[in-house]
Amino acid sequence: MQHRIIVLGAGYTGAIAAGRLAKRLHREDVAITLVNAEPDFVERVRMHQLAVGQDLKPRPFSEMFAGTGVELKLAKVTGVDVHRKTVAVIHADGAEELEYDTLVYALGSGWNDQGVPGTAEHAHEIASRFGALRLSERLARLDAGQPVVVVGGGLTGLEAATEIAEARPDLDVALAARGGLGDWLSPKGRRHLREVFGKLGITVHEHAAVTGVEADRIATADGTSIPAAVTVWTAGFAVHPIAKATTLEVNDTGQIVVDGTMSSVSHPDVYAIGDAAMVMGPGDKPLRMSCASGVPTAWQAADAIAARLTGGKLPNAPLRYFQQCISLGRREGLIQFVTADDRAVRAALTGRLAAVYKELICKSAAWGVANPTAGMPTRRRRVVRKPAQAGSAVKAPA
Repeated sequence: MQHRIIVLGAGYTGAIAAGRLAKRLHREDVAITLVNAEPDFVERVRMHQLAVGQDLKPRPFSEMFAGTGVELKLAKVTGVDVHRKTVAVIHADGAEELEYDTLVYALGSGWNDQGVPGTAEHAHEIASRFGALRLSERLARLDAGQPVVVVGGGLTGLEAATEIAEARPDLDVALAARGGLGDWLSPKGRRHLREVFGKLGITVHEHAAVTGVEADRIATADGTSIPAAVTVWTAGFAVHPIAKATTLEVNDTGQIVVDGTMSSVSHPDVYAIGDAAMVMGPGDKPLRMSCASGVPTAWQAADAIAARLTGGKLPNAPLRYFQQCISLGRREGLIQFVTADDRAVRAALTGRLAAVYKELICKSAAWGVANPTAGMPTRRRRVVRKPAQAGSAVKAPA
């Protein structure tokens, strides 16, 4: 019988893991099924571009995985039973239950309203294609001079504010940040960020914790009311809730707790990758939710599954950071170089060259997903035994 591997979610991590498994394992020995609700790959790192009306290249999974041996199932995951080793899905033909021997959980994350009153009702999100398209339609209807407020001073907020301000210089764009503008960056990075914000005419409300969102304004903790015809909420991400509804060991935010091979510490036949996993990185710090964190976890999980099925050596992929890549519109960028545990160093690349650098990073990430079996060993290994159980994991690199 074939070993049944089901991968849930076809974002960056799920798609990469499925392709890597298909390249490493013999097709006669494994059945790999990739479950995703949408037929096309979503370049999540470009949702701020989609939000301002830019066209993105379509990337249908049917083309990406043609000839790889990966079966694509277009369906929404509704539940996981880790004791019966089944996944409940619903698709165009109705409900279905899928059985697995090994599960790769890569359902990722969505926006997080942080429980702030009015956010769910009045704010827009760009953590999904649907949200970005909805925001694009709303921005297109705005008249000149109307205020747009981006809430959240992280990477997503910076990219959203600058993209909107550049695409629509006739709007009054503002950013509300809980801390200082780019306060985690190096001095060079902070200076450049302020210069770009100044050139684009973006108003910055620093140390402004948002306590409420209304249809035409936001309120901050100090009592300030900031006008907002459109509010864009980028203040963090929340993981998909399905894992928390299972008996998998999860942390307080619902991320699955894994060992250094991305195997669940409570259910070794379940692997979690990307935003769905609580992964400890250098300095014994959890990796942040990002594409930069997720892709190496996909490599690690796929290689660990292949090794355990074929009797090979367990991998030890480097789970560390090198840089933070920030687009500031189409013509400006900021590459902040960081330590292994994601702390800014003095070195930073800025300006047009940084924008080109960031674009190359985005294109290479998309190319890796669109060509899931490229650049890998061509000799597929045969399955010789069942996956190793608890006690066989390796520790994540420090």
